[in-house]
Amino acid sequence: MKNPLLRPWLTEKSTGLTEKKGQYVFVVKPDADKIDIRNAVENKFGVTVTSVRTVNCLGKAKRQYTRKGLIAGKKSDWKKAIVTLADGQSIDYYSGSAQKGEG
Repeated sequence: MKNPLLRPWLTEKSTGLTEKKGQYVFVVKPDADKIDIRNAVENKFGVTVTSVRTVNCLGKAKRQYTRKGLIAGKKSDWKKAIVTLADGQSIDYYSGSAQKGEG
């Protein structure tokens, strides 16, 4: 697989995981497995990954009322990965590089 990482998932919860436990959350391709995700993070950011957890998130059902009636649809399903790094390592999302130092 080329690169399973799509983008970082930046929320209050994911930021808390980063600050407290050194875990980073990424949106990944739905067909990506843990080994592909581990290799992609290690190659892109130059860090050591200790564990990868994945979550399949189901898309929400959406309805919209229009003049012609009710239109029903569904958002796409997606997958996220929670990546734990070795102690003392961190990722800077904005520069695309890793930083070693105080954790």
